[in-house]
Amino acid sequence: MNLNATDVKTFVPAMNFAESLAFYQAMGWTAKWVSENDDLAELELASCRFYLQNYYNKDWANNFMLHITVEDAQAWRDHAEQVIAAGNWKYARLRGPKEQDYGALVTWVWDPSGVLLHFAQYHST
Repeated sequence: MNLNATDVKTFVPAMNFAESLAFYQAMGWTAKWVSENDDLAELELASCRFYLQNYYNKDWANNFMLHITVEDAQAWRDHAEQVIAAGNWKYARLRGPKEQDYGALVTWVWDPSGVLLHFAQYHST
């Protein structure tokens, strides 16, 4: 019996699928594929992938988080600020960066559906 796993992906909610897809692409994710009926997309950043789905539940979206380990949290903050300013993202916003007790400098970015992205830069020891 082979129980080896080769990948784990999460499903991220989208209140407006087209808007969320455009937001993630503007932030730097690549759409590896989008379903024919535009209700599911596989997005990739630095060989890490997730599924964006055309499904929304406010309580779920507002409690959904992705933790992304990055080399420069300030650079991600600056990039996100430019993306948000240049787009028409009704609910997108950002905060930070700020040092966290667990040893990371974190920039928080909320996508247009309320999903919270943690861009975390860990300090070398």
